[in-house]
Parts: sequence; structure tokens; C-alpha cells
Amino acid sequence: MEPTLPPQPPPDVPAPPPGPEAEKSWNRMTSILLLGGICLLILTPFVLSRPPFKARKNADPVEASQNIRQVHIALLNFESEYGAFPDASTIPVVQSRTGTTLSLGNSSSNELFRQMFASVARTESIFWAKTAGSPRKPDHQLGSHTLTKGECGFTYIAGLSSSSDPFAPVAMAPVIPGTWEFDPKPFDGMAIILHVNGTSKFEPIDKNGHVMTGGMSIFDPRQPYWRGKGPDIKWPE
Repeated sequence: MEPTLPPQPPPDVPAPPPGPEAEKSWNRMTSILLLGGICLLILTPFVLSRPPFKARKNADPVEASQNIRQVHIALLNFESEYGAFPDASTIPVVQSRTGTTLSLGNSSSNELFRQMFASVARTESIFWAKTAGSPRKPDHQLGSHTLTKGECGFTYIAGLSSSSDPFAPVAMAPVIPGTWEFDPKPFDGMAIILHVNGTSKFEPIDKNGHVMTGGMSIFDPRQPYWRGKGPDIKWPE
């Protein structure tokens, strides 16, 4: 004998209201989802604003990277007025047009970058990176104190412009003054390199202190972007 099923309600009859236990379960779930949403809204901006762990541990490379990109903007602005990036040939033009009393010269990156304060630069901070030779941030005293010793962290390649080979390095840190070698200590074994085309990135420093590309130091005159002529390297004071 087949079992007799209980009578089923017609399909158009509304479902019975949930019982007390179902209502409690639904309320608990709603509270959990609401609390989770509030936590997510609070924490998301904090998480997104934090740099990666390694950057939080050593913020100096991050600041160097930000500053060197600003240097490129200043170089382009300077070129729009004087036809090239700052070098020995632009000194008399800058002096003639601006009447600046700044001490301009061609023996260091400090001196060449100083030309930009006569026209397009307004802060020393963009020329700073924390290196062995520039451990403290600039004091922001301009005039005769503009980019004094220790206030510039970037080595500079003079004689370039935006029409130069786009892959030619134009500014970099932390170079050991008087050498082609980089100091591996400030940026955890890395160097920041700015190219003529505005790209900048960190490159590894090898065991001999060189940043290599194509099996050669980036400063090697055999690099195609130097076109057989060694770069005119200006180290910071």
C-alpha cells in the first residue's frame, strides 16, 4: 500500500511567515553583514594609502623616486625657455635673461641645477635624495644658500636635451662621487635612474657597484645612447 501524502496547499497560496528562530537567524546575519561593510569602509582608505611593506620599512627610495620625476619636469620646463637641459652653454643665457646673482658653474650637479632656480625651480626638495653625501633634507634657504653642499643627492649628465637618445640616463642616485660606482647602502642595493624620455626606475647594483645594461655599465661610452662619447658626469657636492 502506497503512503498517503499530507494535503499540499494550492500553488497560489502565500508562504507562511517565518518562525521565531528563522527571524533570529536572519537578524544575526544582517547584523554581521552590516558590521563587515562598516569595517570595510573604514579600513579600505587606510590600506590603499599604505605603501608596500618594504617601502614602509625604508621610505628613502620612495622619496628619491618621487623627487627625480619632479627633476625631469623641471628640466623640460627649463629646456622650453633655454633650448636644452642646464649645462655650461646655458649659463650666460640664464644670467643675461634673469640677472640672477646665484653662483652658477659647471663642476657639479648642484651648480648646474642651480640655473633652474633662476627660472623654473622653486624648491630644493626635488633635487634631494638621502645618500651618504646628503643625509639631511635641504633647509629651503635660497639665494646664496641655494643647493649648498649636501642639499643635492642626484648625479647629473650634462649636455643632454629632450632630443637626445630617449634611453640615455640623465640623472641618478646614489653614485659615489668621482666614480662610475653606485653606493648599495642607501636604497637596499638598488639605484634610481632617470632617462631622457622621463622614465625612471630602480635598477640593481652589482657586486662591483655598477648598474649594468647590455653587459656594460650604464656610463660606459660603448653604450649606444652615448654614441661613442663618454657621458659628462657631474656629481653632487
